[in-house]
Amino acid sequence: MTLTVDPPAPPTLAAVDPNEYEDAEVVGDADYRRDELEAFLREGAWEEAFEEWAATSDMDETDWRIVEDLELVSRYDFFWDDFADRVGYHAPGLPEDWKERDLHPEIDSWGTVSAINAGLTELGQVVCEVLKAEYIDWEASYEAPDDLPEFDD
Repeated sequence: MTLTVDPPAPPTLAAVDPNEYEDAEVVGDADYRRDELEAFLREGAWEEAFEEWAATSDMDETDWRIVEDLELVSRYDFFWDDFADRVGYHAPGLPEDWKERDLHPEIDSWGTVSAINAGLTELGQVVCEVLKAEYIDWEASYEAPDDLPEFDD
């Protein structure tokens, strides 16, 4: 399936400690290099990743309209995880209590919620892959401490 929509503007990355997210744990240096990542997103990484993702996305135009109406793209976060030598991310999503909150008139089922949440997670992953493969040329600088205990085999 293909999602045929124009790529939205890339998100602005806020200074958030990724360890505050339920789905992330970052060890080591707290230099998340957001300014550089945000520059890469603006320079083309976002659009390139979006087009790659949209070409195979299971989201439809109705799902994407909900994403745009709720301004979910602006809530993405991307950060450098020096310890793992990777770009980490936090994808936005719809909450479990979407029905009680009456978030959007076109959200009518768990299927819609699941499609949006899965699609946004997949987009985040593609963005990370594009950034790492085509834009980032720095190496991880994390070094294990010298005072680690030794273990016998």
